[in-house]
Amino acid sequence: MTNLISNFAQEQVKKIKEARGTELPSFKVGDTVSVKYKITEGTTTRIQAFNGIVIARTKDFSNYSATFTVRKISSGVGVERKFTVYSPLLAGVEVLKQGVVRRAKLYYLRKLTGKASRIKEKMDFDYASNNESNS
Repeated sequence: MTNLISNFAQEQVKKIKEARGTELPSFKVGDTVSVKYKITEGTTTRIQAFNGIVIARTKDFSNYSATFTVRKISSGVGVERKFTVYSPLLAGVEVLKQGVVRRAKLYYLRKLTGKASRIKEKMDFDYASNNESNS
């Protein structure tokens, strides 16, 4: 039974990768990303960007049910959104900054505000080559 489910999941991953056209860039916890997500309002569909810091990743990205959580501060209020990696509504992910962190989950950022919630940026990150691989 589990073999049947894993085969189905692998087929779905393949279909979504083909439909998306491009591979998602590699990113990790602590990176600042811009997630492009398809929003349907009535009959129109548009792409909305959600910019923030990746605070958690669940499972390996080869797993069909893998997710990642992005947190941002909007009008002084913390907003978190969980995205499924292989959702057909996920249009793309762009890495804006790479952060230097030493933890797998950054849930402690929920308690911090202002300058205390900043994450140190990795300075030897090549933005141009990373964005070219996305296109």
